[in-house]
Amino acid sequence: MGKEILRLDALVTEIASPAGAARVVDGVSLSVAAGRTLGLVGESGSGKSLTCLSVLGLLPPGGRVASGRILFRGEDLAGLPQKALARYRGAGIGTVLQDPMTSLNPLLTVGEQIGEVFRHHHAIRSRAERRRRTVAVMEQVRIPAASERLGAYPHQFSGGMRQRIAIAIALAGEPDLIIADEPTTALDVTIRLQILQLLRDIQRARGTAILLVTHDLHAVARFCDEVAVMYAGRLVEQGPVASVFARPAHPYARGLVAAVPRIAAIPDRLPAIPGQPPRPGEAGEGCAFAPRCGQAIAACTAAVPAVRALGAGRSVACLAPQLLAEAAE
Repeated sequence: MGKEILRLDALVTEIASPAGAARVVDGVSLSVAAGRTLGLVGESGSGKSLTCLSVLGLLPPGGRVASGRILFRGEDLAGLPQKALARYRGAGIGTVLQDPMTSLNPLLTVGEQIGEVFRHHHAIRSRAERRRRTVAVMEQVRIPAASERLGAYPHQFSGGMRQRIAIAIALAGEPDLIIADEPTTALDVTIRLQILQLLRDIQRARGTAILLVTHDLHAVARFCDEVAVMYAGRLVEQGPVASVFARPAHPYARGLVAAVPRIAAIPDRLPAIPGQPPRPGEAGEGCAFAPRCGQAIAACTAAVPAVRALGAGRSVACLAPQLLAEAAE
């Protein structure tokens, strides 16, 4: 495994509300190493994107990192002023978001948007040199006729090409970490696979660490090394993708894996997790999943389960003894 690039230690993020501060990220600890991809999965509202925004220092109004550490290349970013954080965004940490039509500026050409990264983060004042580097990074993300399309605007590209441009902007800063937050949601299946394969090829060439936020468990199985399952702001299970998917320990992780369609054996009705997740910040005192869990015991509602190691790099926050025993076999 490569050098650790990002580590979150007991990260707690709160969002102010009329009823008080809502804890939307609750004690999250995870790490991503160089050349590795960590998939962060869970239902909408589980806190995945807010975890990423905490790392970037881009929380919405009223949001703050209340406690914990955000270690990027060994330096704690938690609590740094925005001016200091700006040195890392774009240069050390690249970002690829869900919808390139909203992340790209519709009023600037793609050449201007990529070139600005070289000007701002690498202090390249020569327009000719910025142009050369811009063409090179566009070619790296496989945009055809790159030199001829520098003057085109985002709306003149397809959705897949726009996402390649967003990746090019992220790569222009030569980051050690790329945070990809649902980067393929707006794309069709074929283009989705091309974008994920592109990210993996770039990772292999550069040794970049990737934190991939997604709902697509097929993508996690194919492109990620480790997976972290998030529910109601807390991590409930982590570990190598192959072992977690083969024998998930937490009931919620089991439900997610069971709900993935399999062509070889299509059931009449896909399994579903009953009930609804709690609203952000309303997880309660015990295990947030207990009201939906068929394996819950009395202790589950009394206190938040501590994270325990299962061996082989796996961990789970669950009290159900039968499930823990089965996962450890």
